[in-house]
Amino acid sequence: MPALPRRLVPVFAISAGTAAANLYYTQPLLVDLRSDFHAGPGAAGWVPTLAQVGYALGMALVVPLGDVLARRPLILRLTGLTTLLLCAAPFSPSLGVLAALHLLIGLCTCVPQLLVPLAADLAPAEQRGRVVGTVMSGLLVGILLSRTFAGYVGDAAGWKAVFWAGAAINAVVWLLLRLSLPVEAPRPHVPYGELLRSCFGLLRRFPDLRLHSALGGLAFAAFCAFWVTLVLQLSTLGYGARTAGLYGAIGVIGALGAPLVGRLADASTGRGINVAGCALIVASFGLLWVGRGSLLIIGLAVVLLDFGTQASHINNQARIFALDPAARSRLNTLYMVTYFTGGALGSLAGTRAWVHAGWSGVCATGACLSALALLLLGVRRLAERPAAVRHTPVT
Repeated sequence: MPALPRRLVPVFAISAGTAAANLYYTQPLLVDLRSDFHAGPGAAGWVPTLAQVGYALGMALVVPLGDVLARRPLILRLTGLTTLLLCAAPFSPSLGVLAALHLLIGLCTCVPQLLVPLAADLAPAEQRGRVVGTVMSGLLVGILLSRTFAGYVGDAAGWKAVFWAGAAINAVVWLLLRLSLPVEAPRPHVPYGELLRSCFGLLRRFPDLRLHSALGGLAFAAFCAFWVTLVLQLSTLGYGARTAGLYGAIGVIGALGAPLVGRLADASTGRGINVAGCALIVASFGLLWVGRGSLLIIGLAVVLLDFGTQASHINNQARIFALDPAARSRLNTLYMVTYFTGGALGSLAGTRAWVHAGWSGVCATGACLSALALLLLGVRRLAERPAAVRHTPVT
């Protein structure tokens, strides 16, 4: 396989960000959707939740094919299908139909999880963390700016215009990928059922895969619990979708630190980056609770939350991609299924916390999820200490 040309790194980053954005267009539009479809906040929350469920299904059922099929045609077909589904979304006659379309959009939008292992395959080993960090930075920037984009377009032209514009952007990205993606060498044929079963073997084989998958899922659950309810909290302060979208732009400050984290991951084999990332997430929810009425403090918390989530995520991926180079798509599948299952559960938990306990409940939910990740790290550290050290008598 040819080495990764430098010009392809930004193409991968832009494509990953554009694809991931499709999952989050509705988050700053929940108040508008609730009004248009005459639904409650809990019902509207199912739209972004099912998008993430679909994403997890796509990673479980489609992404493993990246280890045995040429990824170029697979990526192009998925991008084309996503474009068609975005075109269909504005015609939804009910919230239930819109939610079902988002399940399919999520299923087809697993393109970033094919691009990331492809970038890891093409990058030199000593630059893998930096390249993955750059692509993941593009992905997170896409997630964050999707809220800004949706907030402004939705406020100016209505929620349907957001999906028309999103479809147009995806069509442009399809053309960019068609012109840029490299042609890969043939891969060994593996029956689909055997390919999926082999994922469970990887999960049993690598304890670090289980740990870093759990860490990623918990961190992203906390991240989504905040973002899915932010527009609801802002509405109580008199602000709407445009203000919620603006916080996505502010969060880009944290996301742009991803390449730096990737370089640190290249130079480190420990989990200190995970500890720091999860601690920042806990701190961000403390700020969100204290500064619930301050737009400035919420903005500072957004930067901490996004940087902490991104730092932990990149270190997780750097660790798992080093486990077995021949199975990177399946390793990424197992990690990202857990990651976005966590995101779906976090979106649901955040919405329920808002309904039953308001903003304080959301902050408590996010802080507890990230604190649990820190607890897992502590337990693993104790388990890895030599028995002699653990039981040395005090003199």
